[in-house]
Amino acid sequence: MNKRQVLLLAAALAAFGGAARAGDFPERPVRVIVPFPAGGAADAAMRVVARKLTEYWKQQVLVENSAGVHAIKAGAAAPADGHHLLLAAGSQIVTGPLLRPKLPYNPQRDLVPVGRLVTNPPVLLAHPSLGIKSVKDLIALAKKKPGELNFSSSGIGSPNQLAMEMFQAMTGTSMVHVPYKGGAPSVIELVGGQVQVGINAIPSVLTHVRANKLVALAVASSQRARALPELPTIAEAGVPGFEYTIWYALFAPAKTPQPVVDRISDDLQRALADPEVVRMLIEQGNEPAPSSAGKLAQFIQQDQHRWAKLVRERNLKIED
Repeated sequence: MNKRQVLLLAAALAAFGGAARAGDFPERPVRVIVPFPAGGAADAAMRVVARKLTEYWKQQVLVENSAGVHAIKAGAAAPADGHHLLLAAGSQIVTGPLLRPKLPYNPQRDLVPVGRLVTNPPVLLAHPSLGIKSVKDLIALAKKKPGELNFSSSGIGSPNQLAMEMFQAMTGTSMVHVPYKGGAPSVIELVGGQVQVGINAIPSVLTHVRANKLVALAVASSQRARALPELPTIAEAGVPGFEYTIWYALFAPAKTPQPVVDRISDDLQRALADPEVVRMLIEQGNEPAPSSAGKLAQFIQQDQHRWAKLVRERNLKIED
């Protein structure tokens, strides 16, 4: 047997072994690290999907909540066998590394995409005291009072800060950033009127909007949100091309066999198409967003290009 035949045989055996591993998967409980507190939008969505995957696999899918950066690092360092997965947000995979190059993990090197879970359509909000009802009203007021309106975020470099930076860049407005330590306090202060404007995920503000404690101006995503179908998108409301969506996706440690990744991705997409799962996610304010591993990898690449441009133009960074 010549060298070429040996190599072909080795490749065939590797493919067969991978297929066998995928066919046997899972052999024991699957653990999903969720780097967010229990009860949040990402955690709630993952638990709905975990129950469906448990049903498919006849093995328990366990959701484990942990701390942000350390959780990502732990997820990347876990055994690459498909039984250890990580749920991560776009801010942890794309914008975080752009703003903080000294992070203790490298998503491109340490993780492999499995599939997108949900998107979380954010909504542009104003406190009722401003007396505005639309995106055009906000732009007009911000131009009339440059540097006088303020907006909240969950911290420097957070997704909602970046969204508002994009909004200002595209509308020629200037507002003051007021960062808080987390999403909950930033929403509380917005409801209380200490800050006047914000972009927040629908699940975190839906009750306040329905109680008329906050004025919803438009959704930031490219499509209208099923949780607030009457609201236009920001693009429809006068800022063509504006698009910002919070997204969460499943990842596996690098070197996880591709057949296993594909098996998990296929079952994840199947779960996200289940009518009961769809209903429960929408009730939470999430939007099911199934995608293959390959499509997710392409999406991340596009997202990196878009946010890198904004970070560079606005000179944004986080000092470690």
